[in-house]
Amino acid sequence: MSTVIVAGGAGYIGSHTIRELQNGGFEPVVLDNLVHGHRKIVEDVLRVPLVIGNVGDKKLLEKLLSGDHPSTRGKDIKGIMHFAAYAYVGESVIDPAKYYKNNLAETIMLLDALLEDSKKRNSKPIPIVFSSTCATYGLPLDTEIPILETNLQNPINPYGRSKLMIEKILIDYHKAYKLPVSILRYFNAAGAHIKGDIGEDHNPETHLIPLVLEALFKKDGFIKVNGIDYPTFDGTCIRDYIHVSDLAKAHVLALNKIINDRSLSIYNLGNGKGYSIMEVINAAKKVTGKEIKIFESKRRQGDPPVLVSLPEKAKKELLWNPSFQDLESIIRTAWNWYLSRNKLQ
Repeated sequence: MSTVIVAGGAGYIGSHTIRELQNGGFEPVVLDNLVHGHRKIVEDVLRVPLVIGNVGDKKLLEKLLSGDHPSTRGKDIKGIMHFAAYAYVGESVIDPAKYYKNNLAETIMLLDALLEDSKKRNSKPIPIVFSSTCATYGLPLDTEIPILETNLQNPINPYGRSKLMIEKILIDYHKAYKLPVSILRYFNAAGAHIKGDIGEDHNPETHLIPLVLEALFKKDGFIKVNGIDYPTFDGTCIRDYIHVSDLAKAHVLALNKIINDRSLSIYNLGNGKGYSIMEVINAAKKVTGKEIKIFESKRRQGDPPVLVSLPEKAKKELLWNPSFQDLESIIRTAWNWYLSRNKLQ
């Protein structure tokens, strides 16, 4: 069976991708430092090997890639999926060094290990699928919505800049060293697996849908809306929500593509539909049958009014068809996960 090393596989999107890799006939091996990842999900739910360590640990990477590590001994490594990153925008502004060291410098170490492994084996480099973000686009103009892969990239925070820098490096490595690369720019990942056994569990939680569901779960819960004066139909920000399992399926399709054609490919991953913050809150209220108080607050600095993708390239080239195409179906899976998780606590 073909093995895929999943860096950051104990996290939200990584864990869902592991399940899709398993469904696709791959044998995942997780590399994660567990700063934000969940050991129980990997070992008890997904039941795949977990290697605890940093993605920039060259000695550990050399052992994993060469098969000199118990988790990869005798395995045929077909690819690497790279999810390992810090991803809190506000924190990146306060402590940019943390983001450039972890997201950027550690990724360069990973790529160096890939190239050194290739030289040692006298073979072509192992393909890599990179987890990027729509944050690389910064503040697009109204005329640039929906967003194409060719849109200007001008990130407005260190998190987005760290991801864009890695994108540029990967493109250069593909040109110079023939490294097969797929860059996937996510819009707003949401939802949970339909089985209800894996889902979104961040600490601290900053994403809208789980925050709304948590507020709805509590007796006197409330949600704060940051900004009601945006140039949108109801004054709140509009975002493109894509189900996490649909994201995960795109990763497997992208990996299969670059294994076969050894290309460089870049894709936006979203549903191509925009929902305002108030629409998300109202949809969650409908799914749960509950009510919450809403407190209006000032805008957060740097929040674009509208971020919506045009995912046609991924649909055409990868034959990717998202299964969850409406907001309520996405929220329903997240609510089922939230309820199951709280029953166990």
